[in-house]
Amino acid sequence: MRFGSFVFPVSHRPDDDSAVIDSTLDEILLAEAIGMHSVWLTEHHFDGAAAHADPVVLGAAIAARTSRLKIGFAVVELAFHHPVRLAVQTSLLDNLSHGRLIVGLGRGSAYNHYEYLGFGITMEEGIARLDEAERLLVAAWTGQDLSHRGEHWNVEFPMLRPRPYQKPHPPLIRACISEASVVNMAKIGRPIMIGIQTLDTLQHRLRRYRETMLESGGTEQDAEAALEQCWASRDLFVADSYDEAREIAEAGFERERTHFRQAREMYNPGGFPPPDPNRPLPAGESLEHAFIMGTPTQVAEQVAAMRDIGVRNLMLKLNVGEMDTNQVQKSMSLFGEQVMPHFA
Repeated sequence: MRFGSFVFPVSHRPDDDSAVIDSTLDEILLAEAIGMHSVWLTEHHFDGAAAHADPVVLGAAIAARTSRLKIGFAVVELAFHHPVRLAVQTSLLDNLSHGRLIVGLGRGSAYNHYEYLGFGITMEEGIARLDEAERLLVAAWTGQDLSHRGEHWNVEFPMLRPRPYQKPHPPLIRACISEASVVNMAKIGRPIMIGIQTLDTLQHRLRRYRETMLESGGTEQDAEAALEQCWASRDLFVADSYDEAREIAEAGFERERTHFRQAREMYNPGGFPPPDPNRPLPAGESLEHAFIMGTPTQVAEQVAAMRDIGVRNLMLKLNVGEMDTNQVQKSMSLFGEQVMPHFA
């Protein structure tokens, strides 16, 4: 299995942003030191949910400080970027990192209307732009004498410079919230990131992804190659005892969920509706489903359970809800020294 660090640093107060960004960079350097495959950078705006806000700029800082880590986006909120400008920035980052870039795309938040308003569009416009934006991004990376006439953009230029380091372009991966999105990406053979789901749901979606690829004309070899690039998500905390791990994980998880909920209530037009008591919580809002936690032995067992249902790549949020930096680094060290070797 491959392991990646999902970087989602919550900063609860604006005055803390700089310190959170600094500690996040320290955690990323440790991720490389313990042998992680990749670091995955998210994008959110205006509420401190991602203290760095801009994954492209942070990616450049990481490229300058590391030599081996893959630098992935999980994800660039494509609704907030002009595709040609993003093509220029990512092509430069691919060169700066000597081909370590993975471009994860999504339309943007499914809940934070205020992010869209801050960029002068609506959530519905973000959805409508996604496919054309991705087509234009790829065309900009690879084309010459480009002339694009679309619903949302009309552009023409001779050639993008610099050209991407990776040929024909950095690998693309798409975030999928729903099963319908999984199916749509499987039809075109696009690797996917699957957010936190129960083991049963995750196994079903990976199976459905493979079946759809084969039904759409892909070969077994094609399906295997695509699944080798698909990622599943969990939060992680490792400690010397289960009780210690749970106590720290539970506190961070509650801080994070409270932060997200309060931001949506304050900033979304009309607030944010309370959860429906008649419906079960989504897996990502349940501590039991969201976290892999415990001693190194217990964590290894939980990771093995994910491997056994077909997960090849595991994206781990290592700092949840602005945890104490020393505790996070100890957890990461335990994971690198006592868990990762079992899955090499």
